[in-house]
Parts: sequence; structure tokens; C-alpha cells
Amino acid sequence: MNTQFKKGVLELCVLVILEKKDCYGYELIETISKHIEISEGTIYPLLRKLTKEGLCTTYLQESNEGPSRKYYQVTEDGVAYLGKQLIEWKEFIKSVDTIIEIGDE
Repeated sequence: MNTQFKKGVLELCVLVILEKKDCYGYELIETISKHIEISEGTIYPLLRKLTKEGLCTTYLQESNEGPSRKYYQVTEDGVAYLGKQLIEWKEFIKSVDTIIEIGDE
């Protein structure tokens, strides 16, 4: 998949997943990688950005498989932001589909 396409939607994908359940970084990578090829080097800077902007918070939780894990949780501001982004995304997809259909004529 085109790198620019991925860049534009990765934030949206992360917030959608976190709205459903809290996740640690590698868990997010695994979930998204089932559908979109991504690397750790992409997700962690994005998570730091979302946290810095107040769209996510973090907490540590003990793990049976090693050290404590840092979990990410979407905030109320993050949920509101996600709602607006989803509306914009759907409008964008609709517009692109329209242009593609016009191009087929």
C-alpha cells in the first residue's frame, strides 16, 4: 500500500482501535498489521503525539510475560476528535469515489 495513504489513516485507525479497548503498543501494531503493513517505527511516534495532544493517556499494567506494559487509552477529547475525523474520512472517501467514477466515464 502507498506510504502516503497509510500516513493519512494511521492516526484514525489507532484511535478507532483504542476507542474499543485499551492496548499496548505492540498489540496495536499486531492488530493494524493484519490489514495494513506497518512498522514499530511508525506507531510509537504516533502514540507519543496522540498522548502529547491529550487524545490518549497511558498507564502501566503488570504482565505475566515480562515487564509491565504501557497501555494507551483514548481520552474524552480523543473520542470527540475521532468522531469529527470519522465524519471527515467518510466525506473524503465519498468524494474520491465520485472522482474515480467520473474518471471512468
